[in-house]
Amino acid sequence: MKRILFALTLAACVTAPAFADQALATAKNCMACHAVDKKLVGPSYKDVAKKYAGQKDAADKLAVKIIKGGSGVWGAVPMPANAQVNEAESKKLAAWVLSLK
Repeated sequence: MKRILFALTLAACVTAPAFADQALATAKNCMACHAVDKKLVGPSYKDVAKKYAGQKDAADKLAVKIIKGGSGVWGAVPMPANAQVNEAESKKLAAWVLSLK
């Protein structure tokens, strides 16, 4: 019984980061244009994580883009500014996106 509880706890800890801020992304309307694992209007979050993997300033860059928007990195469709996202939320979202594999 202890082994089963340990395995369930371990599984919850391993999968929790993947969903840690998907709720925030949904609440801030990010999921209208992005999905975790497929391209919608914008790139998938996993593709963003791959593109910025290993870049020391990636989280800061993405946090700024989340708030201010951007264009040209993923094609012709610009990402609009997201005034409803504050700085702390943008940093949390950027860290979550970069954690996806």
